Amino acid sequence: MQLSLSTWTDIEQYLKTSDAIIIPIGSMEQHGPTGLIGTDAICPEVIAKRVGDEHGVLIGPTFNVGCAQHHLGFPGTMTLRPSTMIAAISDWSLSLAKHGFKKLYWFNGHGGNTATIQAAFAEVYAQRSFEPSPPRQPALRMTSKNWWELPSVMAKCKELHPSGDGMHATASEVAVTYAAYPDQVRNQTLEPKIAPIGSFTDAEHYRANFPDGRIGSDPTQATIEAGSTIIDVTAQALWADFQKFAQS
Repeated sequence: MQLSLSTWTDIEQYLKTSDAIIIPIGSMEQHGPTGLIGTDAICPEVIAKRVGDEHGVLIGPTFNVGCAQHHLGFPGTMTLRPSTMIAAISDWSLSLAKHGFKKLYWFNGHGGNTATIQAAFAEVYAQRSFEPSPPRQPALRMTSKNWWELPSVMAKCKELHPSGDGMHATASEVAVTYAAYPDQVRNQTLEPKIAPIGSFTDAEHYRANFPDGRIGSDPTQATIEAGSTIIDVTAQALWADFQKFAQS
């Protein structure tokens, strides 16, 4: 079930049996000439929805704009400053906590969000820690997991794309978006076939080092079939990991 497609009475009923929720979180950034700008939000959203549909877990709205300043050299990219993102995650979390949610599982699709998500958690925990004893703020536990780091997922991605999966605009993440939106498959020759790798700082530096936006990847090998397989494997891993969190 999805929070956005529920009524307040649906949520009130859900909270009688569970105080846990999955919240997809990602980014709105370029993913090369063949990857969708919403890739990092689409991947966790689609995988989380599969788990929600199959197991009755409540899925929150996707937090779909993250920290992506280094991609601003490419049209369409949107970003939040870390301070803005910390404030927004805090407000989302405390809104849910007010209604009785005690366990928030943030399911992440963008590596560039990781440090900011952890800082947001610390901000929320600090609010309760600084209150007089006993604190008025509800107790809250939060965790964040990157979808590609769940058990067995990366092994499956490497099996499907043994060469050129890469670091950004990967064949695997592009495949997931193609499985989700088959009408968005892009067929285009990319040169070089496998993009270079390296480091970057700001947006100008990124675009200079990686002119078409890719890092180490050949996303032209992405297929709908591979994406469907990755969604299946990751959804199973997410369900297992979420259960441990929700029951702990």
